[in-house]
Amino acid sequence: MSWTLRVRDKFQAAHFLRGYQGRCENIHGHTFEVEVAIDVKALDAIGLGIDFALIKKTLTEALPDHTLLNDIYEFNPSAENMARRLFEELGKYLPVKEVTVWESEDASATYSEDL
Repeated sequence: MSWTLRVRDKFQAAHFLRGYQGRCENIHGHTFEVEVAIDVKALDAIGLGIDFALIKKTLTEALPDHTLLNDIYEFNPSAENMARRLFEELGKYLPVKEVTVWESEDASATYSEDL
């Protein structure tokens, strides 16, 4: 028996993709949306796996709002790399199953660890 809890949040940031041949090699911004999926194996006495408020707070604190991502990360800040980094950061506090980073309403990358 298990549950998957999902929480979403948004942040604003700019980035550019080093080595990319096209418009995205130039600095540009997005309203990124991040969805974290949390694995829960049991519920507490009142029927909750993990309080959504705690998941939301942890996610919000991990998001690099209003910044140039290239200035704060040592990696090329693609959606794929951002999903992996957020998975690692959130995994320090929560039983993360996967993290999805949306650069637009129709383009996203999901990171999970193969078991």
